[in-house]
Amino acid sequence: MRKLIFVAVVAAMLITLTACADAPPPPAPKVVATRVRTTTPQPANDEEAIRQLVFAEGQATVEQDIDRLQAMWDKDGVVADANRTPDNPSDDKTWKGWAAIRDRYINIVFPSNPQNAEHPNTRVTIAGDTATVVSDTKIGATNEKDNDKWTFRKMDGQWKMTSLTFGLAPRR
Repeated sequence: MRKLIFVAVVAAMLITLTACADAPPPPAPKVVATRVRTTTPQPANDEEAIRQLVFAEGQATVEQDIDRLQAMWDKDGVVADANRTPDNPSDDKTWKGWAAIRDRYINIVFPSNPQNAEHPNTRVTIAGDTATVVSDTKIGATNEKDNDKWTFRKMDGQWKMTSLTFGLAPRR
């Protein structure tokens, strides 16, 4: 009886080894393609550069591209949520400096997974090396007129976002 069990065990091992030898190799690890960006067209003037920056912020938000967003923002930038009460700053929520703005994108904006982030009806006012933009907001389900106010500063020949106040459209 022991001999029979021994023979059965040896046979099972041989079958297993033979099956393993004929098994195809495991699949190669999946290679994730590196993101390739298209070249941003060179703006013809400062107004066009600012419009491109506002558009790019929306794209980077949808793509959840925090590195691209960081390149757009001044390190001392400020984001404020006017809470749809533009005449009452006491209820505003504010994020000051890139670290706080980054946290806002990562912990509040990105988890909402917006499929679009557009700023139509953009009005640009330039005064030397500073600029202001007022725009509508179309992000996710939000579609508000005159909801965003941006400020920009030209530093070393490049425009950077210095502030964004959103939620300016009063409650209806």
